[in-house]
Amino acid sequence: MKHGKKYNAAVAKYDLSKKYDVTSACKMVQDMKFAKFDETVEAHVSLRLEKNTTVRDTLVFPHQFKGEKKVLVFCKGDKVKEALDAGAAFAGEEYIEKVKDGWLDFDVAVATPDMMKDVGRLGMVLGRKGLMPNPKTGTVTPNVAQAVAELKKGRTEYRADKTGIVHIAVGKCSMDADKVVENIRTLLSEISRKKPTGSAGAGFVRSVSVSSSMGPGVWVDYKEGE
Repeated sequence: MKHGKKYNAAVAKYDLSKKYDVTSACKMVQDMKFAKFDETVEAHVSLRLEKNTTVRDTLVFPHQFKGEKKVLVFCKGDKVKEALDAGAAFAGEEYIEKVKDGWLDFDVAVATPDMMKDVGRLGMVLGRKGLMPNPKTGTVTPNVAQAVAELKKGRTEYRADKTGIVHIAVGKCSMDADKVVENIRTLLSEISRKKPTGSAGAGFVRSVSVSSSMGPGVWVDYKEGE
C-alpha cells in the first residue's frame, strides 16, 4: 500500500516493528500525528476467541473526549418524565412513528422492555445505523434514568468484529497522554473481565496496537493482568 510523504515521515521516526509500553506507545502516536484536525486515538485489541464466542459490552472511560450525546428513550407513562429529567433529549412512544418516517436526529436510543415489541419493527432503520436498543449493552432497561445518565457521561459500546478484533476510539491526540493511557488500561481491564467461559487462560489478548486516525499503528507490549 502506498502512503503519502507525511505518513512516511511519521513512520521513519520510530521502529514500528517493536513493542512499547502503553505510555510510550501513546506518546509516539501523538508525536506522529500529521493531520490538520485533532486526530482520534484508536486502540485495536486482537482476541483469541473460541468458535461461536464473542466479546461485547459497554464501559465509561475515566476521561471523556466526545461531545455530549443526544439520547432518545422509547417509553411511555411516568417513564417519559423520568427520562427527560435525567437529561434525555427526546422521550415518548410517539417517536416510533417519527423514526419510521426517517427521523434520526439522535446519537443513541434506549427503550423500556415493554416498548421493544414496537421498537423491534424499526430494525431496518435502527439496525442499519447501529442504533437498535439491546439488553446486552444496557439500552433496553426499565431503569431509564440510570441508562441516560451513564450515556451522557460517555458510556461507550465495544465489541469484537468477525476476526476477533475490538476497534475503539480511546481519546484525542490533543489530550494529555496520561489520560489516554488510563482510558486504554480501563478498556483492556474491561475486555479481560469479559473473557467468555471456556476461553484460553493466558493469551486471551493476542495483541494490542494504538494509532491515530491517519497515522501508523504502534504495537503495545501488553501482558494480561497488568
